[in-house]
Amino acid sequence: MQHYEKIAATILSTAIHRGVEKSTCPSEIARMLFPDDWRKHMKDVLGVAIDLHNKGSVAITQKGIPVDVKAIKGPVRIKII
Repeated sequence: MQHYEKIAATILSTAIHRGVEKSTCPSEIARMLFPDDWRKHMKDVLGVAIDLHNKGSVAITQKGIPVDVKAIKGPVRIKII
């Protein structure tokens, strides 16, 4: 993936800045990095977030509850662990 490192760094820095009590939406990350065509990059952002989740760096949640990243349906949030 072309922008993996940039996306991963932005996800981690945003999640760390927000702290363990708050989360971020993948669309926020996409808008920060790709303001003109952020929707086009949503799958990449979510893919990197899932990879970071699998590495134990972040949690992916829905309504504050960790989700099975193999069966995501609907909007998710990303938070630091």
